[in-house]
Amino acid sequence: MGNEISFPRQHARTQRFTLGAPRTFTASPDGTKVYFLRTATATSRANGLWAFDTATRAEALLADPGTLLTDPEDLPPEERARRERTRESAAGIVGYATDRDVRQAVFALSGRLFVIELATASVRELPVSGAAVDPRLDPTGRKVGYVADGALHVVDLETGTDRVVASPDGPDVTWGLAEFIAAEEMGRYRGYWFSPDGEHVLAARVDNAPVPRWHIADPANPATPATEIAYPAAGEANAAVELVLFGTGRTDVTWDREAFPYLNTVSWTSHGKPLVQVQSRDQRRVLVLAVDVATGATEVVADDTDPHWLEVVPGAPRWTPRGELVRVLPIGDANRLVVGDRPWTPDGFQVRAVLDVAEDGVLVTASTDDPTQTHVFLVDEGNVTRLSTEDGVHSATRAGGVLVLARSSMDHFGPEVTVSTGGGIGSFAETPVLTPEVRLLTVGERDLRAALLFPRGHVPGTKLPVLLDPYGGPHAQRVVSARNAYLASQWLADQGFAVLVVDGRGTPGRGPAWEREIAFDFAGATLEDQVDALHAVAAAEPDLDLTRVGIRGWSYGGYLAALAVLRRPDVFHAGIAGAPVTDWRLYDTHYTERYLGHPADKPEVYDANSLIADAPKLERPLMIVHGLADDNVVAAHTLRLSSALLAAGRPHTVLPLSGVTHMTPQEQVAENLLLLQVDFLHRSLTR
Repeated sequence: MGNEISFPRQHARTQRFTLGAPRTFTASPDGTKVYFLRTATATSRANGLWAFDTATRAEALLADPGTLLTDPEDLPPEERARRERTRESAAGIVGYATDRDVRQAVFALSGRLFVIELATASVRELPVSGAAVDPRLDPTGRKVGYVADGALHVVDLETGTDRVVASPDGPDVTWGLAEFIAAEEMGRYRGYWFSPDGEHVLAARVDNAPVPRWHIADPANPATPATEIAYPAAGEANAAVELVLFGTGRTDVTWDREAFPYLNTVSWTSHGKPLVQVQSRDQRRVLVLAVDVATGATEVVADDTDPHWLEVVPGAPRWTPRGELVRVLPIGDANRLVVGDRPWTPDGFQVRAVLDVAEDGVLVTASTDDPTQTHVFLVDEGNVTRLSTEDGVHSATRAGGVLVLARSSMDHFGPEVTVSTGGGIGSFAETPVLTPEVRLLTVGERDLRAALLFPRGHVPGTKLPVLLDPYGGPHAQRVVSARNAYLASQWLADQGFAVLVVDGRGTPGRGPAWEREIAFDFAGATLEDQVDALHAVAAAEPDLDLTRVGIRGWSYGGYLAALAVLRRPDVFHAGIAGAPVTDWRLYDTHYTERYLGHPADKPEVYDANSLIADAPKLERPLMIVHGLADDNVVAAHTLRLSSALLAAGRPHTVLPLSGVTHMTPQEQVAENLLLLQVDFLHRSLTR
């Protein structure tokens, strides 16, 4: 027992138990293989490319980054930025792309480009000009695209010819890369798309010249120059994004970029013309455009509006094999699948993502009556078939009659991956040293979803201080039917707390009306729901000591934690705010303006949702934690709040994390952060 590893160390060294778990699945069209990424052990950071044989159920490592890359990983700046946007903390092969027949795959390691013949596991390196980022095969498997130094290249695999398709025509221009806003807020991580026959490529030209320049310094190393970033803060200019078609020449794709500056998605399949979705700056109007490949002219095939905003839904829009348009739209109180002009899913059916479109229907993930669960459904007009039969949070991919289903649930650790032909893909992830004991609750007049955790072995009748552990904002859920989601919360509970996790208004899975309750009002709605849930649970659970209540969170959860102790000191007695947004004028355009409007139009909304003016109100212990290398929620948020607190004479604690971004993948940092938080809470909540 004395040699047993502590949970904080285990949690940190396994990167929250994600290392060793299989991910990023591709099924072959003939149904014989499933390809995926996985690290070799529960503590190795480097992913390899693996194959699962659907007949024999054997697994084989096809590409080992340790063999291909003998030097330490050295990422080009564009790849580091891409990983930060995707919250990628692993190493090795973190992404790969195949051709249409899944005969070959390409991937990059430290800017080097590799092609693998999947049937034979034969790997070869392609010479590249510069450091390669985001390599992709054309659908026919004859060409490979990649980006280096802002230029888009295409390599002919037969001749080895490396052709520069488009070069930057200015210091702030890139081709084939997603701009900051697209990657951070729209879920678009790429910037070029091959035609089905491989003869053309659509490429995004991004000009960051209009975007304000911010500087991220490393105070711990004053000799290191500050990093300049183009950061489109709320109310400021975005990058100028164009779309150009390259084949035998150059053809500009035309639309009203002044009215629709956001390029959300691009889809190009063999079923029809390329589809482009563009969005107005206020996000209340979205156009789906079909592109004429000969002229670059666009035809509006859908024009959708909403009085609040329209979400960018993963996997949509796209064509069906019959040439019908697939979208996901807010209709009534449901985010519904719409094919052509007909809703294919019923009211109350909340579509999360479109996974696949084929002759037999549209594969989606969705939540129905229980937002803590996400299931996989096959939808064909009025026929809706649930393919995930057990409780939990599911995702899937399919091809060749094979469905690969990944399920996280309350009855096992990590994702359980099954293949419809039989068997499953193994996980090397480490088993946590603790098992969460979670009670999922529905509480209060708004039926708030909550999770309650007591210390394991808790003796009823023993009063406990309470720790709220939320995210609490849009686009993320903490209350889900998945065991791993509560590992850190259970460890915190075991330190002597009743831990309460609450999803309030604005969180996904409960429909458009619920999501839009936070319009122009982050501070009111999300904080009110935390308070209401706390009181509702405490009314039924006498062991919760409401005279000792703490709250902790990261990112939006950090904002919520600071907000709680500043505005409701009658309820919250201590707070830990990790990477908090303290002034929404310092956060990005696409996210902030969606919910709060443009700051020039609604300055009073920004003032009401800012924390800076609340600094003189602080009367409870507050710890603020921030990574100084964070280029998403920049450290200025914490420094400005701290400065206002100092000016008001309000004591507080600031924990600066040198060299840390919005993620905390460093093992020692992640481990000690948990320990320091518990120490702060114990000191702050001791009567």
